Amino acid sequence: MNSKAEKYSQLIKTKASSFGFQNCGISKADFLEEDAKHLENWLKRNYHGEMKYMENHFDKRLDPRLLVEGSRSVISLSYNYFPEEKIPSLDNFKISKYAYAEDYHEVIKDVLREMVTELQQEIGEFSYRVFVDSAPVMERSWAKKSGIGWVGKNANLITKQSGSFYFLAEIICDLELIADHETTDHCGTCRKCIDACPTDAIVSDKIVDGSKCISYATIELKNEIPDHFKNKMEDWMFGCDICQDVCPWNRFSVPNLQDKFKPNHQLRNFRKGEWKELTQDLFSEIFRKSPVKRTKFSGLKRNIDFLAQSEDRKP
Repeated sequence: MNSKAEKYSQLIKTKASSFGFQNCGISKADFLEEDAKHLENWLKRNYHGEMKYMENHFDKRLDPRLLVEGSRSVISLSYNYFPEEKIPSLDNFKISKYAYAEDYHEVIKDVLREMVTELQQEIGEFSYRVFVDSAPVMERSWAKKSGIGWVGKNANLITKQSGSFYFLAEIICDLELIADHETTDHCGTCRKCIDACPTDAIVSDKIVDGSKCISYATIELKNEIPDHFKNKMEDWMFGCDICQDVCPWNRFSVPNLQDKFKPNHQLRNFRKGEWKELTQDLFSEIFRKSPVKRTKFSGLKRNIDFLAQSEDRKP
């Protein structure tokens, strides 16, 4: 059994690399005991703000065997999204790098499904489900457990080789595989992410008050943006990369090779003037396949108006 588990584990990692994943690690599908208390405390402090879905499926979040019946292993994977070129920020409202191009949920799920099809041709049929930032899966916890990286002070998963500009994905399956070991934490005494956050959302080491986060305000929040965000959003209209941009480990980021993650050419030509004149039709055209469509036109317009008002109030 061990030799088969070893063989399959190695095959999965080789296959993941050939399909463009940066890293692949394996964990035993088990109850995330350490995370249970952290999640409970985080929710109690209301750090999830209006993200009420975080309160749902508490047990499933912590035990993949409740999510995928008969599961034995969690295969964690990372997929680079660091862009070759950044969208100009001068006289511009900013979009998080992960949203420059096509929606990662669909792109990576397609890659995963193709990869699993090939694996089944070589291994034989096995039961599985794939996840890309979908369903109640504690992605960072599983990726940390599988040795892909460590959780930084900004609560992002960081790797020595390539920083943190990557998506996480999982295959939860009933294969018996060899579990990997966790890696060590390499943030040391660095506080760059904590000090750079304009809204003080990083409340302590590895703990983020989501309700203070610019990404939350511009994406998750459905109501009006609270006044305490005024003059603190640094022109971010969708998401925020500040805590990643200042992280020293991200000097090792290299451009991704996925054609579908190439920046939308229309975004390169927009500046504040064009964004302020954005219409529903133009929004639908530009963001048809983009994660930005999550905010809907009304949400993005709200963000742009909020930033524009803050500009008008500046002395």
